[in-house]
Amino acid sequence: MSEVSPHAPLIIDMAGLSLTRADRERLKHPLTGGIILFARNWENRQQLSALCQSIKKVRKDLLICVDHEGGRVQRFRTDGFTHLPPMRKLGEMWLNDTGGEGTGAMAATNAATACGYVLGAELRACGVDFSFTPVLDLDHGESGVIGDRAFSRDPRLVALLAKSLMHGLLQAGMANCGKHFPGHGFVKADSHTDIPIDRRSLKAILADDAAPYDWLNTTLTSVMPAHVIYPKVDARPAGFSDKWLNFILRGQLGFGGAIFSDDLSMAGARLLDGQQVSYTDAAVAALNAGCDMVLLCNQSLDGGAAVDELIDGMTQAQVKGQWEPLESSEERRLALLPSKPAVAWDDLMLEPAYMHALGLVP
Repeated sequence: MSEVSPHAPLIIDMAGLSLTRADRERLKHPLTGGIILFARNWENRQQLSALCQSIKKVRKDLLICVDHEGGRVQRFRTDGFTHLPPMRKLGEMWLNDTGGEGTGAMAATNAATACGYVLGAELRACGVDFSFTPVLDLDHGESGVIGDRAFSRDPRLVALLAKSLMHGLLQAGMANCGKHFPGHGFVKADSHTDIPIDRRSLKAILADDAAPYDWLNTTLTSVMPAHVIYPKVDARPAGFSDKWLNFILRGQLGFGGAIFSDDLSMAGARLLDGQQVSYTDAAVAALNAGCDMVLLCNQSLDGGAAVDELIDGMTQAQVKGQWEPLESSEERRLALLPSKPAVAWDDLMLEPAYMHALGLVP
């Protein structure tokens, strides 16, 4: 029988505004490495701060995550949280070069850093460690699920605005996550409800949609692959493909940080090699393909039977040797925890750097 895992790869969710006994038991499990929050877990800043404190009381190393990008993907919007623009707004600023000589680009990169700082500082003031941002997908004009979440169609513009946003996150002590590798913007289908297929060649993808990952390999701290199949490269979606994650992302593109699966409950994760798979099967496949952590979202709402099933299934799969925890994966997970103490909300409201950044948010 295997020893206790040196790595906690599961990122799970919860149903309510405060932890239940069942939530605590799931978070105590040695395979649980973090929790992802949603709008249903938000009432106000005081409640969110209390929730995050209660999570850290269970285990200090748990990574408290959220999808908080700006625009339509922003979980906390009231009680003082700044309404951040969709990333397309920053791309439009870049192109609006009314002063000439690239002044639009300079203003846009500065605004992106301000957005990253405000985003990270406000979340951290309430106890949230990490946001799955920025989106590195290109806006090809076809994808409804990506749409204005993308900075631009131009990969160079996307890379530089994303780098600027990540600089702001870093100032707030927050890591980053580029998504959805190697690119979700070209396909029309939504991987939440369908299995998108991108039939372009590897050469075409690397030259266009995946280019930001190459240019940002010194800056990205984590990456989330797309539940998209690129059949000219691999029959499996990118998040379940050793070729995409190890050979291309880590080998060719030089990425050394953490890799998260996208939500395993999405339609794009439920069919592998033409077969319907369980959450456990999907999680094992993702970890064996090169993911460091796997997410299961929105499965706590009916009592959490699916969450418990995944935890039990992963425990059994580890005992049977179906997946092998890596110490390097645990190091990459722990590296995503905040790098410096958070500034309390009331102090943040008086901080000159925050007030200055706030004035630059478009």
